[in-house]
Amino acid sequence: MLKKNIEVFLKCDAEYEDSKVVIFGAPFDSTTSYRPGCRFGSRAIRSESIGLETYSPYLDKDISEISVFDSGDLELCFGDNQLSLTAIRERTETILNDGKIPLMLGGEHLVTVGAVEAVAKRYPDLHIIHFDAHADLRDSFLGTQLSHACVLRRCWDMIGDGRIFQFGIRSGDREEFLWGKNHVSTRKYDFEGLEDIVAALEGKPVYFTLDLDVLDPSIMSGTGTPEAGGVSFAQLLDAVFKVCKGLNIVGCDVTELSPDYDPSGVSTSTACKIVRELLLCL
Repeated sequence: MLKKNIEVFLKCDAEYEDSKVVIFGAPFDSTTSYRPGCRFGSRAIRSESIGLETYSPYLDKDISEISVFDSGDLELCFGDNQLSLTAIRERTETILNDGKIPLMLGGEHLVTVGAVEAVAKRYPDLHIIHFDAHADLRDSFLGTQLSHACVLRRCWDMIGDGRIFQFGIRSGDREEFLWGKNHVSTRKYDFEGLEDIVAALEGKPVYFTLDLDVLDPSIMSGTGTPEAGGVSFAQLLDAVFKVCKGLNIVGCDVTELSPDYDPSGVSTSTACKIVRELLLCL
């Protein structure tokens, strides 16, 4: 049984037993290769959600009408990547074993590996939809295979060919793109073709991982590796709705918010709004 967190995201204070979705934070940025700070992302999303309405005019739904439990942030070991991933996996397993959907707030994108490990074990036919600026398909980066630049490659190790679908990708080295052609489906720059993928995956278990740097840095400057040429907020929200309304989402995450790089707070408030819409869809 998980205990209530004192500070929760946007009044997500339902009882654990009554909740279909369980939030937890993974404040980790040990392998961030450019601008560290996304370990503070989950905390910022919680604290700044106070400025967001519980009602979504996009969906005509209100957070008060659903039951969500926020279990708070994990205490992760910054000196040991594997130990941190193990803690994430164990929290995800607890949530899944209780018949609930985990929603993880990062943290750098490597945290996805721990969650996917648990979800893939429970759902052997797992597929992944990945929104990101970066391919994250390197086999190793700066001497380690456990890096935020390798996260989807490590997920591929677990689930294999033809089960990873990437959108919004606009950065990576040549080898990543060459390798990806034979193993994953990558849509560069935008979400074209997403409807076809959603139709093809109907009824299958899907893990949805959303790296906030898929957004253009003019919208999302508060991230560790900003990449020009991203999608708009409206484009992202439309894509999130297509995925979450049309698919059997068994786990998801929102990663790579580095709030201190956007003193205006706009990046954090944008992340809060995305999380609200995700919850209401799930």
